[in-house]
Amino acid sequence: MSSVTSSTAPVTAPGPEGSAPAPARPRLDWRLRFAALSLIWGFSFLLIKVGTEGYAPFQVTLGRLAFGTAVLAVAMAVRREGLPRGARTWMHLAVAGFLLNALPFSLFAFAELTIPSTLAGICNATSPLWGMALSLVALREDRPTRVRVAGLGLGFLGVLTVLGAWQGFHGLDARGTGLALLASLSYPVGWIYVRRTLAGSSASHLSLTGGQLLLATVQLAVVTPLFTSVPSGLAVGPLLAIAALGTLGTGLAVLVQYGIVAEVGPTTGQMVTYFVPVIAAAAGILLLGETLTWSTPVGAAVVLAGAALTQVKPKRAG
Repeated sequence: MSSVTSSTAPVTAPGPEGSAPAPARPRLDWRLRFAALSLIWGFSFLLIKVGTEGYAPFQVTLGRLAFGTAVLAVAMAVRREGLPRGARTWMHLAVAGFLLNALPFSLFAFAELTIPSTLAGICNATSPLWGMALSLVALREDRPTRVRVAGLGLGFLGVLTVLGAWQGFHGLDARGTGLALLASLSYPVGWIYVRRTLAGSSASHLSLTGGQLLLATVQLAVVTPLFTSVPSGLAVGPLLAIAALGTLGTGLAVLVQYGIVAEVGPTTGQMVTYFVPVIAAAAGILLLGETLTWSTPVGAAVVLAGAALTQVKPKRAG
């Protein structure tokens, strides 16, 4: 559910008195926008499930990306921002679009053909765990601490609890669950790539994200006709779900997330990750009639606790 928004460049802090005035504070308090973002991303897994009831996974992802790109195009037009320039930047955005959008969105859509939206939402919460493990290898500035390593171990213990490892993963759809976990792994791989290649870009976050989603849409537009056929009929309910998934869960959510990060910082902005699986589970149970065993909520709580520990930064001397 993530984008290039919080990964490309630091947020500029307001200057001292006498310098350029700080931008006007949004009318809606950031806490309300944070709650709205949690709801939007939490319900995204339900919308994916509904979308796949009428359309193929690649078609769901293509529609989602197309609607999301349209929202960002409108936002860029309103703010009079253009797309990034430079062949090198577009090459990196193509890779970022694949790793952060085209690949994980498609994997979640395929996963939810055979697993509940509840489980997909919990699998998505493992992204910080994968990110922690990968950053220790790929990012030299990220040094392991005992707390973060303990969080990593605790988080994966929670994953095993969710999957029911003690009973041999009985009743678990291994393929669907594996696809969902692979989707969650794709996000931190993409974040690390963006951090290494686009961190110094002069283009704005909105411009980069717009280009990223545009290229991801093009990628799906090429792939979808090769592996799917034209639907025999128009499934209105699933189509509306895809439209909501794209406009809200992909387009509007990016804009809301960027505003929150710009106002209160990336650390607080990332906390939305811990609310998404809770909302996804509640939506799946109440609206889709999905069921949970005791191990799912318990394991999810352990996963979130471990993920929170992996985000603890070491104290600096002095």
